[in-house]
Amino acid sequence: MTLKQRLQAPGIVTAPGVYDAFSALLVEQAGFEAAYLSGASIAYTRFGRPDIGFLSLDDVAAVTRNIRERVALPLVVDADTGFGNALNVMQTVRVLERAGASAIQLEDQASPKRCGHLDGKSVIPAAEMAGKIRAACDARRDADTLIIARTDAVAVEGMAAALERAEQYAEAGADMLFVEALRSREDMAVAIDRLSGRAPLMANMVEGGKTPVLPAATLQEIGFRLVIFPGGTVRALSFALRDYLQNLSAHGTTTPYLDRMLSFSELNDVIGTPEMLALGKRYE
Repeated sequence: MTLKQRLQAPGIVTAPGVYDAFSALLVEQAGFEAAYLSGASIAYTRFGRPDIGFLSLDDVAAVTRNIRERVALPLVVDADTGFGNALNVMQTVRVLERAGASAIQLEDQASPKRCGHLDGKSVIPAAEMAGKIRAACDARRDADTLIIARTDAVAVEGMAAALERAEQYAEAGADMLFVEALRSREDMAVAIDRLSGRAPLMANMVEGGKTPVLPAATLQEIGFRLVIFPGGTVRALSFALRDYLQNLSAHGTTTPYLDRMLSFSELNDVIGTPEMLALGKRYE
């Protein structure tokens, strides 16, 4: 089932954030229906830098290709601003679609962008963004590839302007709308009431961000069709890895930490080493 088909079926889709093929494999093995390739998480893990516009199309495409090579899970790809104007957006969509994206998310921030839950954002004119959405829709080769339009205008121009922008992006052809950094459950309900007749809506749960973190079931009741937890994977990884390193530094060995680690054989089972070795024997 494609992501487009799944979003037309009952029930909200929960997409954890991923940043490489290994994290996407774990999401798939955990039974989730989709994964979200977070630009912020790529910046965190590949560069050790914040989400303030360091990524290029090549960076995102390379990770997308690696994930698609390993997992079949529907993949929503964060393409930031599309890496330029409408013509650049067309190239971005073509590249990411070929790399294996099931959905491509574009936002209306000015470049260089920054995380939607950081202060100091700015946005391009709504008409310019609508043109970029039209360009994205024209560039895709597969009708099942979804174009998600994100607006960051709540923090810059206010709620009313953000909803008006979202309506323009739906008219331009966006398959899904994403109003970033809604401040309350009430704001969420207002957005759903205003926009759900135009296109399905996506919610973004950022731990410690500007939007209250609600369970998927609650977001489904409000009316959202897709919810992403983009940075939670990296936050959990960071917590565990820092704890592991502190323990190793204190004890000079990993022995006291073994009950919090996968064993050598368990990790090989996760990544499919026995199956790969068996496959190799067929060609000996």
